Amino acid sequence: MLIEDKMKYHYYCSCVNWPKDDISALGGLKDMIDAAHTISRKTFYQRIDYDELADFERRLGYARHWKRGLTMSHDYHVTYHKSRLHGKPVYFIKHSAIEYVFTGE
Repeated sequence: MLIEDKMKYHYYCSCVNWPKDDISALGGLKDMIDAAHTISRKTFYQRIDYDELADFERRLGYARHWKRGLTMSHDYHVTYHKSRLHGKPVYFIKHSAIEYVFTGE
């Protein structure tokens, strides 16, 4: 098992607020998106800090339980990805064409 598989990733930034000088930079946002691989929600969930992800989902307006409304896990418009940002592994959610990036730093 790789060290990166044991670490918990934390929210870093969305593409909307990305530093402008890093969007097209070598290994930056565009390269990260182009190199991304789709992963399952289960894999994503295992890599991200649970409490932080629950808070993140709440801030996006998702219900905590399906009986109270739409949950992120039931939103078929949300996809989960793994990639590299400047050579380091990252995970991100694509929600409404916005990438929300989680890093290990």
